[in-house]
Amino acid sequence: MPVLDQSSPEVLARAHAASGVWDRRLRIARRLGVAVWVCAMVYLTVTRGFAFNRELLLLYICTGLAAASIGQGRRVLYVVRDWLPFALVLVAYDFSRGAATLIGRPTLWHWQADADRWLFSGVMPTVWLQERLKLPQPPGWEVVISTVYMSFFILPYAVAAVLWLRNREEWKAFVRLFVGLSFAGLTIYALLPAAPPWAAARCTPDDVAAGPSNPQCMFGSARGVPDGGLLGSVTPHHDGANSWVERIVGRGWDNMHLHTASALLDQGQASVNLVAAIPSLHAALTAAVSAFLWPRVGRRWRPLLVAYPLVMAFTLVYTAEHYVVDVLLGWVLAAVVVVALHRYEARRRARRSAAGEIDLP
Repeated sequence: MPVLDQSSPEVLARAHAASGVWDRRLRIARRLGVAVWVCAMVYLTVTRGFAFNRELLLLYICTGLAAASIGQGRRVLYVVRDWLPFALVLVAYDFSRGAATLIGRPTLWHWQADADRWLFSGVMPTVWLQERLKLPQPPGWEVVISTVYMSFFILPYAVAAVLWLRNREEWKAFVRLFVGLSFAGLTIYALLPAAPPWAAARCTPDDVAAGPSNPQCMFGSARGVPDGGLLGSVTPHHDGANSWVERIVGRGWDNMHLHTASALLDQGQASVNLVAAIPSLHAALTAAVSAFLWPRVGRRWRPLLVAYPLVMAFTLVYTAEHYVVDVLLGWVLAAVVVVALHRYEARRRARRSAAGEIDLP
C-alpha cells in the first residue's frame, strides 16, 4: 500500500478541505448558540421583564459572549476570567456600606445641602425643579429620565461586551477605567459616607444631629416632615402634585406600565449603600464613558456623548438622587481617573517602545 508524502499537494488539499469543513461546522454551532441565546433573552424579557438587576445583566452578557466565542479556542474560558473584575466591583459596591460602618465615620447630612444653596444663591436645586416640573402623574418625558438613570447599570457593560468582541486591547483600557473609577468612588464612600437629597428631605436636623448612617426617618416618607426636612419646604406649581421632595426616578416606567422595572429598582436600592452620594458615581461613570468613546466614534455621535452626562446630571438632581455638588465632584473624579490612566497608557507605550516591543492589533 503506497504511503502518501505528508507534504504532497494531495495530502495538503485533503487537510485543507477537512479544516474547511470543521470551520464551517464551528461557525454553524456558533450561530446556533447565538440564536439560542437571543431567543432565551427575548423569552426572559417578555416573561420576567427587562434585566435591570446588575448581577443578572452580567450573567446575560457573559452567556452571550460565551455563545459568540464557540469554536474560537479557549476564548469561551476567558469569558469568566476577563469579566470577573466587573463582578468584584458589584460585590464591593454592595458591601461598601458595611465598610463605612466598620470605619465608623459619621454620615454627612448638612454639608452637601449647604453647598448647593451656596452655589445657587440660597436656592435648593432639587426643590426648585420638583416645584416647577413635578406633576401628579408622571409625564411622558419622565420615561426618558428613568431610562437614562438605569443606563448606568447597563451601558458600561454593553460597551465592554462590544469591545471584548472587537478589540481586546481597547477592552482592557476600558476595564482599567471602569474598575479604577469604581474603586476610587467606593473608597471615598467608605471614608466619607454622605446622604442623598431624598433621605435629607425625610429627616429633620434633630434626627441626624449625630451623623447616623441609617436613621429611621430615611426609611419613611417626606410627607409631613416639618419644613421639608433638611431640604426645605416645597410649594408645587401644579395642582395635585405632592408638596414634598420625592424619590421619583422610577416614575417614568409606571407611565409605561413597566411596574416590574420600577419594583426591581426599589428592590435593588434597598440592598445597596444608601449613603454613597459623594461623589456621584452615576455622574462620574457616564462622563468617563463619554470621554472614553469620544476619540473612538464618528463626529455625528459626539453630540450624544455631550448630552448624555448632562441629561444624567439633570436626572440625578430632579429625582432627588444627588445634589449638584455630588455631580460636580463626580465629574472631577472622572477627569482625574481619565487623565491618570491616559498618562499610565502613555508611559506604558513608551516603555514598550524603548524595549523594542510591538503592540499587536
